[in-house]
Amino acid sequence: MTQNEKRSFLIRELINENPHYDNMDIPSDKDSQWQLFRSLLNVRPPKPMSDEFIQIQNEYLTEEIRKAGITDLNSLTPVRKQIYLWKGDITTLCVDAVVNAANSQMLGCFVPCHGCIDNAIHTFAGLQLRLACAYMMQVQGKPEETGTAEITPAFNLPSRYVIHTVGPIVSSRLTKQDCELLSSCYRSCLELADKKTLKSIAFCCISTGEFHFPNKKAAEIAVDTVTNYIENTQSGIKVIFNVFKENDYEIYRRIL
Repeated sequence: MTQNEKRSFLIRELINENPHYDNMDIPSDKDSQWQLFRSLLNVRPPKPMSDEFIQIQNEYLTEEIRKAGITDLNSLTPVRKQIYLWKGDITTLCVDAVVNAANSQMLGCFVPCHGCIDNAIHTFAGLQLRLACAYMMQVQGKPEETGTAEITPAFNLPSRYVIHTVGPIVSSRLTKQDCELLSSCYRSCLELADKKTLKSIAFCCISTGEFHFPNKKAAEIAVDTVTNYIENTQSGIKVIFNVFKENDYEIYRRIL
């Protein structure tokens, strides 16, 4: 099957499993089909799917990521010992673990084609990630606390694992507790990565998007927490600060 045929198959299967979609038209152009496929994945609750769907979905997403261009950590140059700064799409980064800025339900973003990192990671990892998170939360029996971290396989992403952390939500003015909780996010992820003997981890800009944490202060906390952790624990883990916007790149570049 070609990529076009795989995408059409996946869309039809997602439509057929929900009677509310009976009258839904499938657009003819590639970009609109991709938007529809992504939307259907985003809103789908965590439940099993056929082995055939999973296989074709995996093949399709793996090829889409390959075409986007995979960046291997070994191709990057550190800005400090063990610390890297990279501007790009975290779903195309080949490292041991990428960090996802999750919410307390840990099931991914359900808003169709939303621009958050949670949506992107769940989209390109495939529907297995939401299933894995749902099982993890069922076992846990309660929402994830802010400042903690959990780990799952990365499924179709180039990374091996996804480490999910819930950052603080800044509702009005920034507080000392907000800063402490954000620092806890970075530290919890590093501790979990070291516990799993991972050699590299890529952090997104936790809490700075939908959670409204000021970008510059967030970057300062991120760099300070990572630096102190490496110095105090003698950890050999390699840390990548991943940014997507030029503004964040300049902030991290000046700090580092």
